[in-house]
Parts: sequence; structure tokens; C-alpha cells
Amino acid sequence: MILYPAIDLLDGGVVRLLKGDFNAVTVYGDNPGAVAETFKTAGSDWIHVVDLAGARDGKRGQSAAIEAIAGTGIKVQAGGGVRDTADIEALLDMGVSRVVIGSLAITEPETVLPWLDRFGAERVTLALDVQYINGDYRPAVRGWTDVLTVTIDDVIAAYSGCELQHALVTDIARDGDLSGPNGQLYTRLMRAYPGIQWQASGGISSLQDIEALRESGCAGAVTGRAIYEGKFRLEEALACSRGA
Repeated sequence: MILYPAIDLLDGGVVRLLKGDFNAVTVYGDNPGAVAETFKTAGSDWIHVVDLAGARDGKRGQSAAIEAIAGTGIKVQAGGGVRDTADIEALLDMGVSRVVIGSLAITEPETVLPWLDRFGAERVTLALDVQYINGDYRPAVRGWTDVLTVTIDDVIAAYSGCELQHALVTDIARDGDLSGPNGQLYTRLMRAYPGIQWQASGGISSLQDIEALRESGCAGAVTGRAIYEGKFRLEEALACSRGA
């Protein structure tokens, strides 16, 4: 399993939100490139990067920070505010290895499907951020400020038969609160859609959480706050994710 330490960007700084709330911001640093370098030194192969304001406002605005992160030589999975072909091309030109498509993947699959063909399924990750409402997991868009009436299964159905490889699912209710990942959700998705490489996000607080996700069959897991607040050493988490 690939462990993706997270760098969430807001106003050029490294931050974390609590459950997607822009009024609940914790700042962890003002040098994203230096943070990425520490992750690389610890042994990370990948970093997950989100332009938070871009995700909320629909316009990318953290190019300098993303370039600095990619400049460390680590593989970068990045998104937030990706709305057209030019956005994808710009991120790839910056050195991003895989572009994350969030809101548009949910609201306009007819726009995203051609991108999977044009850029290759290995270079695109769908971000399906969900809340559990009335018995179903419903996706949220525009930086989690708008929860839709469709379900996660409705969204996945729109990509049936395509070459989709990577999908990241965040349980918003657990994001940044260190309550543990929603293993039941990821197990259900892996069983229902075994052809997709699922990435888990939200709630990781311990090495046991990482081990459980790896053993369940998740292809990847994103962790942020637990690293920044010293719940475990990144070196230990990487070893756990690799079964070492």
C-alpha cells in the first residue's frame, strides 16, 4: 500500500482543516517545499497535495508552492481547482505525477472521461469526498461546501467501462479528527468495484489504522494531521504501509 503524507495548501502555507471547515484551520508551516523535503528524507515515494482555496473557489492559486514541492523530486499527486484541460497540463508541466479531479469528476463525468483517455488513467485520480446521509454516502463539491443528492455509487456508475484506475475517497466526518478511518466504507467499495485502486483518507491516527487499511486491500492511504502532531513517525508509518 502506498502511504501519501498530505500537504494541504492555503495562502502559501501548510495547513489542515477540521472536517473541511475553513473556519477551523491549523497552520503547520509556511514552507511547503521544506515540508516535502522532510517527507522525502523520511522515505516517502509520494505526497498528496491539495490547493484548498482552489477546491473551494474553482480556481488554482498555489502554483509556486506546488512547483516547490515537485522540485524536491518526490512524486506528487495534486489537485484542487482543476476545471479544464489547461489546468491538468499546467500541473503536469510543473512536475506533478498524478492530477486529482474532485468536483468536476462528480458533476461533469462527461468532461472528465476524455481526460482519462488523453492523459492516461495512471495520471488521473478521482477524488470522491463523501458524507453519510440517510443511509447513503453522498459526495460533496466545491471544497466540501455543497453536498449533493446523488450517491457515491451513482458517480462510480458514470465511469463504468472506462479505464479508471485511481480513486480517492475521503470520509468528511472523519477528516482531520483522528477518529480512525472508515474501514467499512473502503471494504464495501473494494468488493463492489475491484478494478479500481482505492485510496483511503480521513481519520488515520495510529500505526494500527495504517496496518488495518493495508490488510484490507487498500491501494493507498492519505495521512496528514497524525504526522504533523507526532502521533507516529513517518518512517514508522511508511514501514507499516509496506508490511515491513
